[in-house]
Amino acid sequence: MADDLFNSFMTGPDESGRFGKFGGRFVSETLMPLILELEQQYEHAKTDDSFWDEMNDLWTHYVGRPSPLYHASRLTEHLGGAKVYMKRDELNHTGAHKINNVLGQIILARRMGKTRIIAETGAGQHGVATATVCAKFGLKCVVYMGAHDVERQKPNVFRMRLLGAEVIPVTSGRGTLKDAMNDALRDWVTNVRDTFYCIGTVAGPHPYPAMVRDFQQIIGKEAKAQMQAAEGRLPDTIIAAIGGGSNAMGLFYPFLDDKTVEIIGVEAGGKGVNDKMEHCASLTGGRPGVLHGNRTYLLQDDDGQILEGYSISAGLDYPGIGPEHSWLHDIGRAKYVSVTDKEALAAFQLCCQQEGIIPALEPSHALAHVIKIAPELPKDHIICMNMCGRGDKDIFTVARHLGFDMEDAD
Repeated sequence: MADDLFNSFMTGPDESGRFGKFGGRFVSETLMPLILELEQQYEHAKTDDSFWDEMNDLWTHYVGRPSPLYHASRLTEHLGGAKVYMKRDELNHTGAHKINNVLGQIILARRMGKTRIIAETGAGQHGVATATVCAKFGLKCVVYMGAHDVERQKPNVFRMRLLGAEVIPVTSGRGTLKDAMNDALRDWVTNVRDTFYCIGTVAGPHPYPAMVRDFQQIIGKEAKAQMQAAEGRLPDTIIAAIGGGSNAMGLFYPFLDDKTVEIIGVEAGGKGVNDKMEHCASLTGGRPGVLHGNRTYLLQDDDGQILEGYSISAGLDYPGIGPEHSWLHDIGRAKYVSVTDKEALAAFQLCCQQEGIIPALEPSHALAHVIKIAPELPKDHIICMNMCGRGDKDIFTVARHLGFDMEDAD
């Protein structure tokens, strides 16, 4: 690992918004003034006690933080090896980690005088969180969602509309998260005066990757303190699923300088990492390029055209990854692996049966890797994984893949 080149892994990005050779700000001239204004507002907010007072009050009394750190004792016993803990961010209001970041961005939007919020969503959790916070503050909300994801995430579509959001199905491309983000960016260029783009992951042009990470690092900060209280030490391994990678960066970032902690990100392996690109494992099967305003690892063909990718999980179905993850991968501070749909489905079922917790398909990928490695590790080895979302939204998808007819459930 090339850690001798750095005093700290927590210093990025640099002034140009880059983590090594990744990140940056690749946007149109129309958007540049908005991006610069956002950067200025966030730099001010970072040192503004009143901003963090509002955030902490809402995290506590609206979101329900801190989320618990849970010892999965039956799963640990079943696997027969390492001790497994779950950081239970699925217990947040709206059922995922997404609201941690949405609160911060919408507080900034209000300070900037924006009255219309747009967002992209894949699994729908970011869309639900955005619609929720917009409803709380009385802001107009428009959510772009791939038409394919609208079909497989119907419960979340209904929740967004119930909360007052306009959900716009995107039919271009394969109708997934990439396409939703494309249309959201087009909207932003067209409506620069009153509109704020609330990005849901650690991707996009600077300052979004760092800003979203900073809002999500509450996960890792809590986990460090909770693990010290529970075990008197830090975990040996931390694990999280990765699409764009916000829940993972939220867990990873506070641990980056703790050299005894192994960090593992789990990408969506789909039907297997192969030449057909029936997966969304950008680090495992991709190469660097530019998409959605930043340079990062992407699934692309020989001509640099972005490929569609595939995953059973709508939230992981993205052909890229946040630039900070790309940097951590290249310098060796974090390890990135992939898990297939089949493995994630098996982990989903095992978690239900052993712990009485119905996980989302996204953290089921992280759990699948825990299931792989825990039996081979000593009993005093501690694993902490991020249970970043609950599975209500995925029951129809899981039922279909398991051959269960929901219409005949009686």
